[in-house]
Amino acid sequence: MSRYVFKLPDLGEGTVEAEIIGWRVKPGDEVSEDEVLVEVMTDKAAVEVPAPVSGKIVSTTGQPGDMVAVGAELVVLETAADAPAAAPPAAQPPAAASGGAPARGQSAAATPAGAAGGNGEARHAAHSAGDGSPNGSGARPLAEPDRNRRVLTSPAIRRRAKEAGIDLRQVAGSGPQGRIVRQDFEAYAAARSQGRSPSAALTPLPASAAARPAAPAQRSCAGTEEIKVIGIRRVIAQRMSDAKRNIPHFSYVEEVDVTELEALRRHLNTKLEPGTPALTYLPFLALALVRVVEDFPQCNAHYDAERGVIVRHRAVHLGIATQTPDGLKVPVVRDAQLRSLWDVAAEMRRVTEAARANKAAREELSGSTLTLTSLGKLGGIVSTPIINAPEVAIIGINRAVERPMVVGGAITVRRMMNLSSSFDHRFVDGYDAAAMIQALKERIEHPATIFVG
Repeated sequence: MSRYVFKLPDLGEGTVEAEIIGWRVKPGDEVSEDEVLVEVMTDKAAVEVPAPVSGKIVSTTGQPGDMVAVGAELVVLETAADAPAAAPPAAQPPAAASGGAPARGQSAAATPAGAAGGNGEARHAAHSAGDGSPNGSGARPLAEPDRNRRVLTSPAIRRRAKEAGIDLRQVAGSGPQGRIVRQDFEAYAAARSQGRSPSAALTPLPASAAARPAAPAQRSCAGTEEIKVIGIRRVIAQRMSDAKRNIPHFSYVEEVDVTELEALRRHLNTKLEPGTPALTYLPFLALALVRVVEDFPQCNAHYDAERGVIVRHRAVHLGIATQTPDGLKVPVVRDAQLRSLWDVAAEMRRVTEAARANKAAREELSGSTLTLTSLGKLGGIVSTPIINAPEVAIIGINRAVERPMVVGGAITVRRMMNLSSSFDHRFVDGYDAAAMIQALKERIEHPATIFVG
């Protein structure tokens, strides 16, 4: 038998690290080649990482929420004697298994992959605590802290230590080569907070305690529930915060009479073949928006903050904000300006269903130039959508309701809908934003104009 050290492969598109979302295997499991080992989250998408060889899992590195650098040790397998002893240095990235988070912002800077190699210091992953010593007898003895040593630990623990004001050189690690794992840090922090000598945290755990499984990402205690923010939810939280903090939003709301559009929609739906999904408002509004932005190119653009330039796009790659079980994603209808009503409707259904089922390809979840969002039947009266950076505009659709309106001096019932929009006020002036929404309103209220240039 031989050991096979599998390192996190290059997942493409400049990825230098990935977050562990969930392990599909544990030490002791037998796996076959191409069987999924772990799901990780890159800056673009969730990716399932398959086993490069068949064998028995000896150890895994990292827990859900930990960041792992490309090239860092991920899994050690016990394989047949004729198997290679180490993973190839340039593994090919597996296909994306699910849609990533909406493409909000730029990739975070990180250590170059070449620095991650086999150097324990560069590994961005916490070594799993496992069951203590290799022979299963309990916890390994901890080495005394060396204040001159180079600290080996995960970025998550470094961040927690910085927030708590703890010098990690004071903490003895029980992992390989003295690596500080989560249990080491928490024991030290607990001892310090209780006023005990930190050396008490260096006492090895009894075998019964060392054999306990690591705490799950979600746990309940004292009438509360704690849910670790990882994966897509973490990415959404970060990018929403970045967009709201960095972009001065200008919001504009306009009510639109969709009575004629509703009549056209109902008429077209009566002509559909049995089993064909009915048309919603979205494809009509998408086509109307495509026609309008021809006259407002500053709204179909990206802001490249690194270069300090606005990039205006001729093509309209329309993002469709979509609620999924994993959170908000923005699948993209590419080249919407070239599509018919039926084509837009079909492509919207395809990419949104793929996003909800975690089957969207990475390229289907990035590259939008302008985003359309709708809360459907929960649309309410008004909303203030957050811009999908690096875009500069987003259009929100609110609920359509019948209301009494004054038309030609008489009160009549009309079907009304509000459009809630947000613009990056650094690059889209309030006048231009209002003019664009007024032009969109005119197209929607006279739906025949949606189908002409």
